[in-house]
Amino acid sequence: MRHLTYLAVMAACLIGTLPLEYAFQARVYRRFARAMRAIAPVAAAFLIWDYFAIQAGWWWFDPEYITGVFVGALPIEEITFFVAIPICAILTLEAVRHIKPDWASSRGSDRPSSLPERKTVDGP
Repeated sequence: MRHLTYLAVMAACLIGTLPLEYAFQARVYRRFARAMRAIAPVAAAFLIWDYFAIQAGWWWFDPEYITGVFVGALPIEEITFFVAIPICAILTLEAVRHIKPDWASSRGSDRPSSLPERKTVDGP
């Protein structure tokens, strides 16, 4: 059963954050295409990086903890990682935004709306 460890960790992450979709109206799975448009370019870059690192011998996967299913040089678990973990992160972010909407102003600033705006002085 050790060969399922990596996949089990990815599944646990997804299952553990799944309630955020419903309990806090995260709406990530309901807008899955939108999430994939955000995740895909970054996942592609890191998967290419992983591929070259594996080919160069800088990175490897313990065969005891993976299923042995590969897409090219990459184990399926590594591909799953670059989709599952961003989904969990986006679910968490959206849940926090639902719970604490005042942490960011309506203008999209990083400044919490509870802080006063800076006043500027015109000229000397």
